[in-house]
Amino acid sequence: MNTQNIYNNNNKDININSNTKVKICGLTSPAEARYLNENHVDFAGMVLFFPKSKRNISIEQAKEIMAALDASIKRVAVVVSPSIEQVRQIEAAGFDYVQIHGEIPETEAEAAKAIPILKAFNVSDMDSYEKYHNDSRIAGYVFDAIEPGSGKTFDWKLVDNIPRDEKLLLLAGGLNPDNVRMAIEAVHPDGVDVSSGVENDDKAGKNPEKIHDFVAAVKSSNMTTARH
Repeated sequence: MNTQNIYNNNNKDININSNTKVKICGLTSPAEARYLNENHVDFAGMVLFFPKSKRNISIEQAKEIMAALDASIKRVAVVVSPSIEQVRQIEAAGFDYVQIHGEIPETEAEAAKAIPILKAFNVSDMDSYEKYHNDSRIAGYVFDAIEPGSGKTFDWKLVDNIPRDEKLLLLAGGLNPDNVRMAIEAVHPDGVDVSSGVENDDKAGKNPEKIHDFVAAVKSSNMTTARH
């Protein structure tokens, strides 16, 4: 029996250009989806199958959030070392990408749909980047702090040693409306990824004003880059 992976490398829908993309992660309600629509963000991330996270939601909740998102916004399931069954549930729910922290599962199921992977790295495992650099299943990378979702930044110079390729490179880890322009100028990523940096002060849900300010800062950086 021939085997194949549930992932493929058909990532033509990823449009990498001079404009820095915006990914808002950790959505927990349809109301938050509307904040993303109003600000025309590019990616919406939802944490699944990870009860340790306060942002963890069910597949059913994720479907409600996705239904509230504009069609132009890419849906990203954020998981940690998922099982094959969990990835299949993600596919069936209609996500565009699966962002994987930890290990990537393998399968022999030829009939499964294909879903591109965003492979997440943090400060402690960036050395494993080369393992995935030539992996055709990987659509892009997310570079995060040692504690994803903690709101802590890391030394952005660590990304300087990462060879750039045609795949998407997203920068995460402690970004907020005040430091995102600096991060873009330092790393020149294809996109920036934020969660805690646009949450309410009590960390209970996303704050629409902070999302607006974050997106405005990114757009301002894009305009500055375009003038140079």
